[in-house]
Amino acid sequence: MVFLIVSIPIAFVSPTTGQIREHPFISLFYASIGGLIVIILYSSYKDRKQRQKDNIKRRSKK
Repeated sequence: MVFLIVSIPIAFVSPTTGQIREHPFISLFYASIGGLIVIILYSSYKDRKQRQKDNIKRRSKK
């Protein structure tokens, strides 16, 4: 996830010179944003499924 966050500014700033690019790497920017969204959605999906399992176990113990 850190690599995706770091690659967002790299799309607009050249890491070798530190200058703002005339033609930024738009595909790198959107790929980084898309990757972050996928990671966030997947982690929330996993947490929700785990919570559902925990709730089922808690209800069945009564």
